[in-house]
Amino acid sequence: MNNEFNRYYIKIRTILGIDPKAIHEELVTELGPNAPSYTTVTTWAKRFREGREEVNDDPRFGGPVPELTDENIELGPVLIHCVDEGKIIDYNYYIENFLKLVIKDLLKQRRSAGTKGIELLHDNARPHIHSDVINYLTEEGINIMPHPPHSSDLAPCDYWLNDYIKRNLTDQPNEKSLARAVSTLMKKIPKEAFKIKLLTNC
Repeated sequence: MNNEFNRYYIKIRTILGIDPKAIHEELVTELGPNAPSYTTVTTWAKRFREGREEVNDDPRFGGPVPELTDENIELGPVLIHCVDEGKIIDYNYYIENFLKLVIKDLLKQRRSAGTKGIELLHDNARPHIHSDVINYLTEEGINIMPHPPHSSDLAPCDYWLNDYIKRNLTDQPNEKSLARAVSTLMKKIPKEAFKIKLLTNC
């Protein structure tokens, strides 16, 4: 797990009033030797108690500052796939109907960079962690971000965003129409709402 996700966890638990020692113990239980040190946990917990909002490192002098805009959101591949009723999504279905299409879009949009620097975060569902899926992603140059088991706090979208989209969408006649409707709905959500929901729903 990368540092940003550790800090999200520390932030959420700190806001809930959990002591840094307990937070560190929880992270050690989940991540073992990959857990951040106790000093790191206490340092970030103190920052969050003092009102810090960001979980990423402070930008270095002269470094690029990433910005979330409608334009670069549109550049990201969006895949909406309708699964036939009763169809089981196994690892092979996941590769053929999801991963290959996403990678094809990535290669089309990133002709020079290809999949370099691309990281994929998905949960620990059986199709996601199957050896064939891991091998395929590795061969395609995709870095897999680890998602620890029993750490639902790290996936706040499961608690509000997905449900919000489902509640506010009407029936759509086809996949393209559904993709447009989801994109339109996402753009209407203020950026501040993501921060608020992240803090209140985990």
